[in-house]
Amino acid sequence: MSVPESKNPPKPERRATGPIASIAGAILSAHEDRVAPDPKELAKAYADVAKRTSAMIQSHIKRQMKKGVSMPTDDLGIAKAFMDMTQKMLADPQKMVEAQMQLMHDYFALWQHSMMRAMGMEGDPVTAPKKGDNRFKNKDWDELFLFDFIKQSYLITANHVHGTVGNVEGLDENSKKKVDFFTRQFIEALAPTNFAATNPDVLRETVKTSGQNLLSGFKNLLRDIEAGDGELRVKMADTSAFEMGKNVATTKGKVIFQNEMIQLIQFSPTTTEQYKRPLLIVPPWINKYYILDLRESNSWIKWTTDQGHNVFVISWVNPDARLAQKGFDAYLAEGALTAIDVVCDQTGEKEINTIGYCLGGTLLASTMGYMAAKKDKRVASATFFVALLDFTNPGELGVFIDEKQISFLEKKMSERGFMEGSEMAGTFNMLRSNDLIWTFVINNYLLGKEPFPFDLLFWNSDSTRMPYAMHSFYLRNMYLNNKLREPGGITLLDEPIDLSKVKTPSYFISTVEDHIAPWKGTYLGATALGGPVRFVLGGSGHIAGIVNPPSANKYGYWTNDAQPTAMPADDWFKGAKQSPGSWWNDWQTWVTGLNDAKVPARDPMVGKYKPIGDAPGSFASLRLDAPAKK
Repeated sequence: MSVPESKNPPKPERRATGPIASIAGAILSAHEDRVAPDPKELAKAYADVAKRTSAMIQSHIKRQMKKGVSMPTDDLGIAKAFMDMTQKMLADPQKMVEAQMQLMHDYFALWQHSMMRAMGMEGDPVTAPKKGDNRFKNKDWDELFLFDFIKQSYLITANHVHGTVGNVEGLDENSKKKVDFFTRQFIEALAPTNFAATNPDVLRETVKTSGQNLLSGFKNLLRDIEAGDGELRVKMADTSAFEMGKNVATTKGKVIFQNEMIQLIQFSPTTTEQYKRPLLIVPPWINKYYILDLRESNSWIKWTTDQGHNVFVISWVNPDARLAQKGFDAYLAEGALTAIDVVCDQTGEKEINTIGYCLGGTLLASTMGYMAAKKDKRVASATFFVALLDFTNPGELGVFIDEKQISFLEKKMSERGFMEGSEMAGTFNMLRSNDLIWTFVINNYLLGKEPFPFDLLFWNSDSTRMPYAMHSFYLRNMYLNNKLREPGGITLLDEPIDLSKVKTPSYFISTVEDHIAPWKGTYLGATALGGPVRFVLGGSGHIAGIVNPPSANKYGYWTNDAQPTAMPADDWFKGAKQSPGSWWNDWQTWVTGLNDAKVPARDPMVGKYKPIGDAPGSFASLRLDAPAKK
């Protein structure tokens, strides 16, 4: 039985044409089996979004009314820096014309390249992402004509803008750094990967989920604004996936001492014998100590314990307004010096090995300067993890350090008694905004996904506050005026500090890609001490280069037996030998070469100080999410 043909056959469907339509068609055909979202679930989601948005707007209005309306100010000096740059640029029209001609040349080359591709011919791209730029790793950025054009257009413009403002002559060094840094922030914010319409990953996800990803992303955005009490606090890790003492900070130990500033943890031995000299770690107080104890496989604390060291670590308090007047003196006296006292009393030893990480290394050197003035020789060796003692080269953090900005920050801190850890963490994240900001904006808000359960990012979001008095002293005397390097430049506990009088053998480990403590800056600090120094340069950056266990066999490191005082940093590097793997074994050889005497393993349950709790302790377990006490 045949079916009669319709007298009115359907009209052929009209389809869009052109490159965008071709890409959309390819994406659609790849997801023909997609399922439309449940209307009830959509309605529920929209209602939730509306309710939360309304509450946030009302809360914002109340805060603004309470603060009062004020004119915007340029407290960071950014507007002035860009105004100065603009004036200098306009004063040299010839250079502007040359820059514009170069931009036109690059665009013409791109159009020529694109026309060749459109006709089926291949050729070398006009420009390409720099090594390590993971924004354009999706193959569509290379294989699909339109996305390749968008990518190269962006890179050409970005390089032009950054190069033009970076080559303006006559700017003072401070303004030049600000212009360079914030221009880069602007350029990276405008990357096509950060927008739904020009990111192939987002387009595919939008088609696949019928737009549910964007709605989920908006809900994630509201969640992060709520978490920041009206300010966006990008969630970088699934914090519910980690529990202190369970799957992070898992090395067994006991809290054996506590005062207002610190808890001191002694870790349980894993060997029958331990080195006679105990090992005290002084971590930075802007983050928790467990960066050195994330997982058993990459824990420095676990590894050194397994090598036979009797390990102690300071766990800093998360200060509130009550500790506003705790200055650098207090961190020295109630922190580092007290910890040294307790370690010596607990073990009965008169000599110890020490480690200072980043800001903790600055404190350790200051403590050793004080001890040298007091003829106190209990610190037998000192190791500095990516630590600045000379602040001549502070890296891009120097963008935020000048008199005007510090005064502005001091005013903010004086109002509440401390600096929020999230504010400092935000500054550090800006130094690597592509990796530490925009990656999560894309994942959380455009793709609508939850953050990854990554232990390092869990730790990174677990920053601590800093007391007003301490942070003000540190910024002014170290970063701004570089007085720690100057003999007698600072006075701590009524003693002028002279690092050249520190004769203790020291080991400096820095990393070649460090954006927080540039290795040439830490190298200068290594020349400030008066004793023998072994300087080692590791691969990778500020965190990954330090948390680099031998089992991972990654990055490699450079060594040179010459003393840093004998040559500039570049000459040291030219004569350095590169070795594969981790520098951890090199450190072990160095520290045991100073003294390898051993004693029966020390149990934290036995000693002058009785345990008051299990590691990681209450100070480390208190997250910044808890509200500060007023």
